[in-house]
Amino acid sequence: MSHSNNDLLKIAVAVAVEAGELVRTERAKAIQDVDTKSTSTDVVTAADKAAEALIRDRLAGLRPEDAVLGEEDGGAVGTGVTWVVDPIDGTVNYLYGYPWYCVSVAAQVDGVSVAGAVVEPVSGRQWTATRGGGAFLDGEPLAVSRPESVELSLVATGFAYSRERRIAQAAVAARVAGRVRDIRRSGSSALDLCSVAAGWVDAYYERGLSAWDWAAGALIAAEAGAVVTLPGTAPELGTDTMFAAAPAIVDGLRAVLVEEGVGGDY
Repeated sequence: MSHSNNDLLKIAVAVAVEAGELVRTERAKAIQDVDTKSTSTDVVTAADKAAEALIRDRLAGLRPEDAVLGEEDGGAVGTGVTWVVDPIDGTVNYLYGYPWYCVSVAAQVDGVSVAGAVVEPVSGRQWTATRGGGAFLDGEPLAVSRPESVELSLVATGFAYSRERRIAQAAVAARVAGRVRDIRRSGSSALDLCSVAAGWVDAYYERGLSAWDWAAGALIAAEAGAVVTLPGTAPELGTDTMFAAAPAIVDGLRAVLVEEGVGGDY
């Protein structure tokens, strides 16, 4: 099917908003039906499954020839447009009632995100971007921060569900914390990337993400002016590290991360 990036964005926003309303209104029931995945701390609620099913149903009606890759039901990258979907990014936050979670929907072509929407069900905020078209929060253009130095930068990160890997990541973060202004850990990779786009933090790094975690958020950060390094493209940071930073500190912070062992064997 033919497409324009703006048309794909309209679809991404529409399905993300509808899924967001579902997860918000169904939370009280959904958190009574919880399974686990990779570890006992890696949870999936009934709302994760229902929201992804809703998104897949809507996309099947609107773009029946497109592929869908989702966190809960898998899928594969297609030869045309592939929709990369995280029905709830920040499921542990959702489980606890912590309002920092979102629905993330991106359209990719040849593995490159061309349109993306990140919708926060609680606040109603809509983060959007198209490749080459800029990034926006509720229609207002976004631009990354201009920190004076690495030492005065606020850096977001996240940790794995695996206990052993989380311990190693926390040790790295502790060392990094001594070389920057401070560290933030929110529990949603998509919203961390959006925070870089808004200048709410100066940079973000995390290991072990899947495509649905970053497909929309990384595009939003990049279109706001961040330098974005996708997992698998910078071996010195680790084969699975996502890194996004304001241009003013990207080289210096990258060096700090390498020196403090972010790309270590863990």
